[in-house]
Amino acid sequence: MEDIIEELRERALVVPVPLELPDEDQLVEVEEQILVPLPWELREFLLQVSDVIYGSFEPVTVTDPHSHTYLPEVAATAWAMGLPRELIPVCEFQGEFYGISEEGEVVRWADGAVTDDSWPSIWHWVRDVWLES
Repeated sequence: MEDIIEELRERALVVPVPLELPDEDQLVEVEEQILVPLPWELREFLLQVSDVIYGSFEPVTVTDPHSHTYLPEVAATAWAMGLPRELIPVCEFQGEFYGISEEGEVVRWADGAVTDDSWPSIWHWVRDVWLES
């Protein structure tokens, strides 16, 4: 995990208005909005790297309710489109969603169904998908 975080930080784009990392209170607010507890790995991801901008993927964020990546809004959209409620979206890309289960597994949802693509953790997804974008 630390190696992946370090690599993300090294590749991160410098932007005029950087994103902010959330605190625990913001994560609790988001959990209350989506009515689902965040899996431990997603919490760690949000607390440590949700301020990183890199590549063409834009994972969910929790600090700016007006952002197109704001987790409650992304979740509402994904669930309305059919993403199973037991999955919390971590990223939307070209109409597909990557969702994380309560156990921490990340899966790809496309064309109205969960695909065979999966990663054992969000950190594997970061390494294999986001860093390769």
